[in-house]
Amino acid sequence: MEHEPEDMATEQSDVTRRYNRMARIYDVYDAPMEMMGTKARRERLVGNTSGAVLEVGVGTGKNLPYYPENVEVTGIDVSSEMLARARGRAGSLRSEAELIEADVQNLPFDDETFDAAVGTCVFCSVADPVRGLRELGRVVRPDGRILLLEHVRPRNRILGRLADAATVFTRRVFGFRANRRTEENVAAAGLEILEVNRNGIWREIVARPRPSA
Repeated sequence: MEHEPEDMATEQSDVTRRYNRMARIYDVYDAPMEMMGTKARRERLVGNTSGAVLEVGVGTGKNLPYYPENVEVTGIDVSSEMLARARGRAGSLRSEAELIEADVQNLPFDDETFDAAVGTCVFCSVADPVRGLRELGRVVRPDGRILLLEHVRPRNRILGRLADAATVFTRRVFGFRANRRTEENVAAAGLEILEVNRNGIWREIVARPRPSA
């Protein structure tokens, strides 16, 4: 059953509140996943950017050190507390990043503003991921790229059901869903998938706005 708009707004508000609460300990909480390969995946994904780049769900700014020099980064997040930590991290970098409190589901940018968009472990916690992905397709130029790193619902039937059960806990406590089908959501958003690197539950996705007919 599809969520009603009011439910979406409530869910996103709950997610924002949880990330504000977790901001002080987020890097510690996430450290095991970073050591298990997420850090290398982030660095590989972000290192393939150039020009004007939008990073959605910038969080505490973990990706900021990995951007190539001369990339113009605009980072957004719904959590003011996470952004405060990202600004602290950005202050120690050679390159500058503009960090804004905003929601990927309603981006405050004109059409075709960016050469690329980046999202790492973001769409598991967006109330309406298809809407957010459509927004990326709107603000990225037709010849640009949308680069995503996401964990998804396992394809194995038993593991998939376990992820569904775990989501009841992860959603209420941490604010993310362990059973998102992000690869399918990218297609549902009307984006053209150019490349997918699948490794267990992880997906590294390269997409672009679908060319107009």
